[in-house]
Amino acid sequence: MLSLEYYLSLKYPMSIYPEEDGGYTVMIPDLPGCISQGDNLEEAIENINEARELWIETVYCSGKQQIPLPSKLISIINS
Repeated sequence: MLSLEYYLSLKYPMSIYPEEDGGYTVMIPDLPGCISQGDNLEEAIENINEARELWIETVYCSGKQQIPLPSKLISIINS
């Protein structure tokens, strides 16, 4: 099994959606349920990075699920 530090170092593509009433919702499609938001883009990205770390740590420590590797950006653009 690869180390926790390895998984935490991976860069995952994010989907960013502006909200009608302000703020942003951000998700990492490769990590099911890894979603966050923020009042501005900087806060939203900071929050999703924290959510990503918690998601990976939780899944890694549980050992019940494999942590997916990041999708290649080109495959996301083409889908």
